[in-house]
Amino acid sequence: MPFFSFLGATLGSILVSIPALHALASVTHAPIFTFVARSIASFTALILCACYGVVASIVLRIVGYGGLSQWTTARGFKWIMWAMTGVEFAVSDKFGGLKVRPGVIVGNHQTELDVLMLGAIFPPYCSVMAKSSLKWVPFLGQFMTLSKTVFINRSSRSDAVAAMSQAADTMHNEQQSVYIFPEGTRSYASTPTLLPFKKGAFHLAIQAQVPIVPVVVANYSNVLDVKRQVFNSGSIPVSVLKPVKTKGLTKDDVDSLMKRVRDDMVEELVRISKHAEKQGIADPQRAPQGVGAIRTGVDM
Repeated sequence: MPFFSFLGATLGSILVSIPALHALASVTHAPIFTFVARSIASFTALILCACYGVVASIVLRIVGYGGLSQWTTARGFKWIMWAMTGVEFAVSDKFGGLKVRPGVIVGNHQTELDVLMLGAIFPPYCSVMAKSSLKWVPFLGQFMTLSKTVFINRSSRSDAVAAMSQAADTMHNEQQSVYIFPEGTRSYASTPTLLPFKKGAFHLAIQAQVPIVPVVVANYSNVLDVKRQVFNSGSIPVSVLKPVKTKGLTKDDVDSLMKRVRDDMVEELVRISKHAEKQGIADPQRAPQGVGAIRTGVDM
């Protein structure tokens, strides 16, 4: 009982502090209060959904639907975040890429807010690939472990190769897709740019002989910019590109496959970020003038 009383009091304090901080922001016109309010709301939503995810993963595994664990938790996070922060990701999938199963889904990685993007885009029977250190994060780590996350030890090549091989087997045996951020880390980009890609996602797709499904999220530096302490509400555009087949490709084709996918993603990133600027999602003052001025991750 004392634990639940403490938990209830803590949650109540958090829920009271969020509107109080928003009120301070409107009175003082200091955006830092809005930034803190939405940051607290996001962290609270993440913890609540991770706790729900642990329970959902156990129950779904028992009834034989463990592959749906991350999908159902992602959808819950999507709606809670919309209610608490006013942020959403508007997904366009005109080629039906999210219906491909199994497949390797790859997307650009800008900030911590991309967890919400996964909430909006995650198809059923899909899990993420993540660095192994995340499995020790309270609540989140337990949920990820129970929901078939593919953990990669970046410091050990042999462990990474073994994890990739196991992931390829799981994809075929359980018809499970995998979502990977090929940049490997958050870019915190203030302009529509990509960091250099790592090859793991493309090795996995070729090894499993499944399609690559590229996902492009518009630059949203005017919604969340950690360095400037900006956190606004808004609807962020997301494009799912045409799936790229890997049938018949070998490990010798990894570099050309990676370049093709990255080039397509850069082109689409520039296009949808221009629309995001008109909506106030991207910051036009920080955006490059013309496609020719776009700096790629390699240039950086």
